[in-house]
Amino acid sequence: MSQVTPEVLWAQRSSNTDPEKNFIYLTISVPDVPKENLKLDLKPTGLTFTGHSETLKRTYHLDLTFYAEIDVAESKTHHTARNVELKLRKKELNDEYWPRLLKESKKVQFLKTDFDKWVDEDEQNEAPEEDFSQFGGMGGMPGMGGGGGDFSGIDFSKLGGGDMPGAEEEEDDSEDDDMPALEGEEDAKEEKDATKAAA
Repeated sequence: MSQVTPEVLWAQRSSNTDPEKNFIYLTISVPDVPKENLKLDLKPTGLTFTGHSETLKRTYHLDLTFYAEIDVAESKTHHTARNVELKLRKKELNDEYWPRLLKESKKVQFLKTDFDKWVDEDEQNEAPEEDFSQFGGMGGMPGMGGGGGDFSGIDFSKLGGGDMPGAEEEEDDSEDDDMPALEGEEDAKEEKDATKAAA
């Protein structure tokens, strides 16, 4: 059985006044690891994760040391069939984002930005609040059912094509005559022009 470092996605929010808006999103990608086969040790300075997938015959192991401390008591964890999702409350209230997730500044291959959850620092107050009542549920947009959404309010005839002015007019080929000839085609163009003039 192989031991693998799982892919980790992360994003963050920050606030110097509201602890509820001062957190790290962390998603550990561990497909087919049942809840009973995982061990998560969350500490103020980091986390250790070990999980085993019987179907993939793979053991996942992860050891992270955070850039700064988190509040373990106020952090939340949710397990799905594909991931372990965490919302880690930052201990120190600060308007500025952490410059990185890990204490060490070296690049690690398994750690990636979660662009689905990422919001720029200067736009975080305008970002819609995340609904954590079903933390870890299906991603996507609220109100989008399994049917792929409701398009009843869209007038597709106004999206292009349709009754565009001039759509039936023939294109004027006279623009092509103004283009310079390619090398070796200058003689052919002169013959063509002489034929037009004779006609």
